[in-house]
Amino acid sequence: MSINWYPGHMVKAKKEIQENLKLVDIVAMLLDARAPFSCRNSDLEKICQHKKLLVVLNKMDLASPEATRLYSARLREEGLMAVAIDSTSSKGLPDVIQALKTLYQPAAAEMVQKGRRIRAARVMVVGVPNIGKSTFLNCLVGKKMAQTGAKPGITRGKQWVRVREDIELMDTPGLMWPKVEGEEQGLKLALLNIVGENAYEEYEVALYLLKILQEKAPEVLLNKLRVNDAGQSLEELLDEIARQRGHLLKAGALDLGKTCTSLLNDFRKGKLGHLSLD
Repeated sequence: MSINWYPGHMVKAKKEIQENLKLVDIVAMLLDARAPFSCRNSDLEKICQHKKLLVVLNKMDLASPEATRLYSARLREEGLMAVAIDSTSSKGLPDVIQALKTLYQPAAAEMVQKGRRIRAARVMVVGVPNIGKSTFLNCLVGKKMAQTGAKPGITRGKQWVRVREDIELMDTPGLMWPKVEGEEQGLKLALLNIVGENAYEEYEVALYLLKILQEKAPEVLLNKLRVNDAGQSLEELLDEIARQRGHLLKAGALDLGKTCTSLLNDFRKGKLGHLSLD
C-alpha cells in the first residue's frame, strides 16, 4: 500500500514555522510514543537545527513502557533531549517543564551575565496531525492560562500563552508532515490516525494491525479478541473477529468494513493494551 498525503495547508504550515522560528528559544516536537521514529521529520529537524529542540513522546499511556524507555534512550544517544508524557492525565508533565528549563538555562545565564532581566522562555510546539498537540498545550497551560499581547521585539499581532512565569507558548504553532519513506511507515501512520482516511484502505491497515498483534501480543488476539488460533492467516483472523462481534450484512455475509473500523478504533483508544510499533 502506497500512502502519499500532503495537504496544501502543510506547505503554509512549513512556511509559518520558518518565519516564526526567530521568535522562539525552544522547539518542542511532539511524536507519538507508540511510533516516534515513524513520526519524525528530518526536514523539520534541519530547519530547527539552530534552536534548542525538545522531543516529547506524547500518548505514553497507549505505548509499551519498556519500548518508550528504549526509544527515549535511543533519542538521547543521538544527542537529543527526550521526555515522555501522558497529556490527558498530566503524567510526565514535571519532566517536560524541567527539560524546558534545562534547555533554556544557557540563554538565561547569558542574560544575567549581560545584566539583563531573565524573560520567560518562548516555546514553539510542533507535531504531525492527531499527535495530541491541543491536549498537550492544555496540559501545560492547566488553569493558569492567560494570553498576552505582542511582546517587545516580536512581530506585531503574535499571540502567546503564558504557561507559568518562566514559560510562554506560541498559541498557533504550525504542523509538519513526515515524508513517508515506505509502505511500513505508511501503515504505521495510518494505524495511528495521522494520515487522512482518504489516503488508505482500512482493510489493509486492519490486517497490518493483526500482523502486529500476531508478532508482539498474540495474547491480545486470544484473550481480548477471543480468536481460537492466533497463528491462522490474517484474513482468517479478521473473519473470525467479525463473526465474534456479530458484524453481519443483511444477506448473512460478514461486514468486514465494520470490523476493520472497530479494530482500528480499539487500537487508537488503547483498548488492545499498550502497543508500540517502531
